[in-house]
Amino acid sequence: MTNNQFDFHPGPVFSQVLLADEINRATPKTQSALLEAMEERQVTQDGVSRHLPEPFFVIATQNPAEQVGTFPLPESQLDRFLMRIEIGYPDQNAERELLTGNDRRQQIKHLQPVISSEQLTKLQNAVAQVHISKALLDYLLALIRSSRLSPWFATGLSPRAGLALQKCARAWALLQGRDHVLPEDIQIITPSVAAHRLLINSDYQNESIDTLIDRLIKQVPV
Repeated sequence: MTNNQFDFHPGPVFSQVLLADEINRATPKTQSALLEAMEERQVTQDGVSRHLPEPFFVIATQNPAEQVGTFPLPESQLDRFLMRIEIGYPDQNAERELLTGNDRRQQIKHLQPVISSEQLTKLQNAVAQVHISKALLDYLLALIRSSRLSPWFATGLSPRAGLALQKCARAWALLQGRDHVLPEDIQIITPSVAAHRLLINSDYQNESIDTLIDRLIKQVPV
């Protein structure tokens, strides 16, 4: 504070890549602030909104819900995350390297960027130009509608999930070197886009979400 006024100092959220580690340990108020950053690309403090840098995206991790000190993320908040990616445990060779290698915190200092902000922005713009036919949009809509009518799920996929499926299918097609989307593109990205958005009905709690999504994909004709 200088001259009887508070000075604003940008925090860690003012970065291009934000890692929200153990997000479900954050209080609901903190989670709400993160939602604004994710959706609006801005931070509001004392009525003043400040824009975040571009490009900007968030990576978050969660602790198991049964652990003490966690705050469950509501469905509407989970819906804001584009994808859920499971890393799992490393294989034996990777874990041996982890145990015998240098301190990971020291290695971070030597990381080199593999892509520039300008290149990433160019790729993001290219994704929007990937063609998706009306027939494929009908297939995508049928997949979403089937999730809402299915007895396996308490809630189906939301309109935001539909937008996410379309965007990820286009991005996957671009990564495969194509300028158009195929049915396989939608099918391969659906588990990662839908798994955190679908709630399993109580009658099917003994089945995994991945098994049910696979069944959902197989029942919808292309």
